Amino acid sequence: MDVDPILSSASKKLDYDVIEPVGKRVVVRKDENRKQTRSGIALPDSHEIPVITGRVIAISKQLENDEDYTLRQYDRVLFDPREAIPVELEHDNRMFVVHVDRVLAIFRKNAPVKNAPSKKDEK
Repeated sequence: MDVDPILSSASKKLDYDVIEPVGKRVVVRKDENRKQTRSGIALPDSHEIPVITGRVIAISKQLENDEDYTLRQYDRVLFDPREAIPVELEHDNRMFVVHVDRVLAIFRKNAPVKNAPSKKDEK
């Protein structure tokens, strides 16, 4: 009896190294759930606030080439997980494919502005 190679390979666990989003989507690795911030502020349970923070680990080619979107790989973002698609490539990391419209904010450090006018110059 011949075994179909497609069926026999489908029964094996498939391991992938790369995930590449399509369209206007990014892949975000969810941050760990914490009950308290570093400064001691207590956070509510995750079901009360349906937003999650995470790091962008992959960006679709369409977004990469579009100057209207400022998302870049390794950006820390706040996103709405309700329509995000969970993907589990690694047993301990939770990743989501997220449409760019569901990315609510990007966390960035405030870079000092060079040659900014001082208060003396404004008067």
